[in-house]
This record gives sequence, C-alpha cells and structure tokens, in this order.
Amino acid sequence: MQRNRRPLNPEHQLSHLPMSGMIRARIQRLFAVLAGLLVFQILLIWTVEDLTLFESAWMTMTTLVTVGYGDFAPETTVGRLSTIVLMFISAITVMTLIVSDYIEYRFYRRERILTGRWIYKMQDHIVIINTPQTGGEQYFARFASQVRAVPGYEAVPIMILTRQFPNGLPPDLSDNGLVHFHGSGSDPVALKAVHAGSARHIIVLSADEADPASDSLTFDIAHRLSESNLGHHVTVECVSDENRPRFKSVGVRTIIRPVRTYPEIMVRSVVAPGTEQVLEDLFNYQHDHPHRYELTLDDLTWADIVSALIRHGIGTALAYIDENNEVVCHPAADREVEGKGLIVLVKSSDTPAVEVVEDALQNYREFIHKWHVLQDEQAARDQVEQKGKEISPAPGH
Repeated sequence: MQRNRRPLNPEHQLSHLPMSGMIRARIQRLFAVLAGLLVFQILLIWTVEDLTLFESAWMTMTTLVTVGYGDFAPETTVGRLSTIVLMFISAITVMTLIVSDYIEYRFYRRERILTGRWIYKMQDHIVIINTPQTGGEQYFARFASQVRAVPGYEAVPIMILTRQFPNGLPPDLSDNGLVHFHGSGSDPVALKAVHAGSARHIIVLSADEADPASDSLTFDIAHRLSESNLGHHVTVECVSDENRPRFKSVGVRTIIRPVRTYPEIMVRSVVAPGTEQVLEDLFNYQHDHPHRYELTLDDLTWADIVSALIRHGIGTALAYIDENNEVVCHPAADREVEGKGLIVLVKSSDTPAVEVVEDALQNYREFIHKWHVLQDEQAARDQVEQKGKEISPAPGH
C-alpha cells in the first residue's frame, strides 16, 4: 500500500527564505545592469575612439575597478562624457551596490547557519532527529567520532534536526563538521529542509529516554518517514518494548532502547543492522548475559577454549582475565592462554556453574591428548610402512 507513495524530493528549487531570495535576485539584477552598461560603454568607445575592441574593453574595465593605469584614455568629447556618465556615475555605483549586497548576503547566511535556519544541499548523509535531554553535546560528539571511525563513513555529513541549540551548535560539534536545522521531525517542511529523502541513514532519538509516552512522538515521525518510503533507512529509539510492534508495522528498519551513555550502540545499529540485538542483550538478563568464571587457565589455546565451551553447550567465550587482572578481549586463536578467569556469554535462564565449565575444559584437554596420541600412532605406522617398502626387493630380483 505504501509502495506508490512518492519519496521526499532531495532537491529544492525554492530559495532558503524570502529574504535570501530577495538578496540574490537583487544581486542578479544589478549584475545584468552592470553588464549592459559595460557592453554599451565598450562598443561606444570602440566606435568614437581610435582604439581596438580589446583596448576599449581594457580601458573600460580599468575604469570600473578605479585602477586607471593611464595607458589609454578617451580623447573625444563623446567618449569622455560617456565615461563620466556610464562609468564614474552609473557603473561604479552599481558595482558598489553589488559588493554591498554580497556582504549583506554573507552576513545573512552566517546568521541563518548559526541559528539553524539554513538549508544545505546534502545527500548520502546522516540525519539525527531530536536531542537528548541531558548531555546532548557529549552524545553527538561521541557519535560523530565513532561513526567516522567506520570505513566508508570517514567524511559522512551529519545533520541534526532539533529545536535545541537556538544560538548555534557548540564549537566542539561545529568544529567536527556537524550542522543543524532548527525544527521538528513532525514538520514535513523541516524533513524536506534536511533532505531526508536523500539521506543514507535517519535516526530518531526518543524525546525523553525515561518516559514511554515519548514513543508516541517518535512513532509520529517514523510514520511520516514511512509514508515517504524511507522506513528502510530509519533507526528509532523505543522506550517501551510493548511499542516495538507498532514501529515494525510501519517498516522501520531498526528499533533499539535508548542507551545514551553508549552512543556506540547506536553507531553499530546504523552501520551494521542486527548487531544492536546482540549489544542490547549484554545489558539485561532477559536472554543472554556475560558471566565471569573464576578458574585457572594454563595449557589451552583460545581456539581450544572457544571450541570446548561451544561443544558442551555452555556459551561463547568473550574474554579472559590474565595474571595481572587485565581483561583480554578477542585474543589470537592460536595463542596459549594463561589466566585466572573467563568471561562467557551464557543463557540467562540456564547459567552453568563454574564446575561445569571446568569439566568442559578438562574433557577437551583429554580429547586433545587422545587426538595427539592417535596422530603419533598413525605417524609411527606410516613410518614403519615406508621403511618396509624401502627394504623389500623390487619385482624381478
């Protein structure tokens, strides 16, 4: 039913704001007037003066910019009068107006950028809608640093759609290339202003990470985006798990809980959809959780430990604790581990005791020992057979 919906147009033919369009239109008109005056003056000087077309243009341009080299000058009365009227009075005045309007436009643009009312021409960017109630500056700074550490996202533009920062983004954010637009995700005009239709990812933060009622505002924004066939680009924060089916029903790609102290979770959900499920499970006991086991590790490689735990249905080894009480994550597979503890991702509903883990590791040691014994015996048999072939006489002797 939503397939025939038209997506948001990423380009805008209208001006940013009426004042901006007025200034640009006035500059364009002044340039047209100036060009007409210059062409008329060049042709007039070329006609009444003993100068070539290039010399006439050269003299006209040096007069316009008030350089006046003196290498060429009008000698006829008509040429001098036209220079006074068309150049000294008209053209130079128009040129001054153009410079004045351009400076005004630059100040106007700077003020609009500062207050979040300038529309940037962006595509393949990240749009973040809403701002955390507390620590928004730190959240955005960490998010930007984390996402730009991902290959392929080093220079991705980041646009924040929010009613916060009315006086401009903090320097730590603007210096990192983040920009913002002052508005709400519930406003279709604001969604067009941030070019949601051409964004690579759209992130909708919860207005209040502690209030389930804020899911209603998030759902309204998600529904608007879904109507424009953008649901497959959207990642939303959902406070109440009961509201997750509502977001799925409108085609939202990724739904996560608000975890503001770890924007890295949001980054992973954006660049690698699905990993947020694994990370969310680490923060609760509903499904899986990391469990620490105090035991001695001394004669197995990391690959042996991982295999032993998986073969016995215990869980997935995540890290070990070395003799200096340092946690070592994801060590080399062939590295022999020496430590005093193990961190394992286990089922919350059936967490194995430490004795079960120790038995699994011991059984794997015995398995490896038997395997090595069998390998040695096979090697010995192969060696005896090889020597027998060398001693036995060849056929026909």
